[in-house]
Amino acid sequence: MSNPIHVVCPHCDAVNRLPPERLADGGRCGQCHRALFDGHPVALNQPRFERHASRSDVPLVVDFWASWCGPCQMMAPAFEAAAGRLEPRARLAKVNTEEEQGLAMKFGIRSIPTIAIFSGGQERARQAGAMDTNGLVRWVETQL
Repeated sequence: MSNPIHVVCPHCDAVNRLPPERLADGGRCGQCHRALFDGHPVALNQPRFERHASRSDVPLVVDFWASWCGPCQMMAPAFEAAAGRLEPRARLAKVNTEEEQGLAMKFGIRSIPTIAIFSGGQERARQAGAMDTNGLVRWVETQL
């Protein structure tokens, strides 16, 4: 049997162990019993971001955005649709830079929307600017 994959629950943030061959099945959280993947981005604050970025073996694709940003608002439906297409190969998340200024500063977010991919707690790729669903999915797939 292969080593289990760690997946952080998008609902209660519990760390779950899942056999790699069962990742495509999605699975349920051992703590809250909800689906580990539901096809929707998860909203992250500082503590939740740290947990999802550092404790999950599933790459984390983060949309750094703000409510006043027109391109961010235009891209929001595309990001939502991309979650359904990319899970469980990646977890999609959103960080509101107005509310989480510390995270924006930590990662040097200078323009929004900015999409960043994290794996093993480290940033692996970054793309600034709005994208449509297909462009976003293609870009993420080339980075995984």
